[in-house]
Amino acid sequence: MEQLTNQFQSTVKELLIRHQSVLDILTKGQEASARVNRAVVKSVTNCGCLAIEAQRQPIPEDATLLDLKQLLDSNLKGKLCDSCHDIIEAEIGKQLFYIAALANTLDISLSEVIVKEQKKLSTLTIFNMT
Repeated sequence: MEQLTNQFQSTVKELLIRHQSVLDILTKGQEASARVNRAVVKSVTNCGCLAIEAQRQPIPEDATLLDLKQLLDSNLKGKLCDSCHDIIEAEIGKQLFYIAALANTLDISLSEVIVKEQKKLSTLTIFNMT
């Protein structure tokens, strides 16, 4: 995993030509994030392979944090069709590109970020609350 992450970050560094300014990277990252959001929304509104059934999710007063995993859901119904899956996957890939570009610009190793975040998550488990 570390090798793949480092290789990806290195490839992004080689390929990033036009948007080397941190301002460009930040705004392109925001644009990529918006495109991911839009692709998910289109899977509901245009394709219909997903539906969102959202309402206040009842939580019993005696529920524990462990119970919440079973009680709460994503509000999504259905399954991504192949077309929507491919589009969203591509948009997430573009978003990862700009995350790697930002990490490169700030001299941050994505592998180290992932290792530290994994360590934090495994230490705090459900008490992480992020």
